[in-house]
Amino acid sequence: QVQLVESGGGLVQAGGSLSLSCVGSGIIVSIATMGWYRQAPGKQREVVATITSGGTSNYADSVKGRFTFSRDNAKNTVYLQMNSLKPEDTAVYYCAARIPGSLEFRYWGQGTQVTVSS
Repeated sequence: QVQLVESGGGLVQAGGSLSLSCVGSGIIVSIATMGWYRQAPGKQREVVATITSGGTSNYADSVKGRFTFSRDNAKNTVYLQMNSLKPEDTAVYYCAARIPGSLEFRYWGQGTQVTVSS
């Protein structure tokens, strides 16, 4: 059974930083494409960043230069370091995994709330 568990969300002032973690079980994150998504109230879920098994990361334009996606294979954990946070970054953030051979992110965490106050 695959489980992804996020942590690290919270309330922060604009300009501040937060680091999100996502621990995988039943899945080896190093061989999967991992993603961070977010969903703000009243909006559709959007991709924030992805990282391939080869270590190539891609970011949404809105977070480029501010967010960093990393992976610790020994801990089977991925991270999203978020700096220079803005109120528009407020959302529930989800970790997701796409296993090799799959076209979609099949596995999702429960989400963690990030709130950025102005």
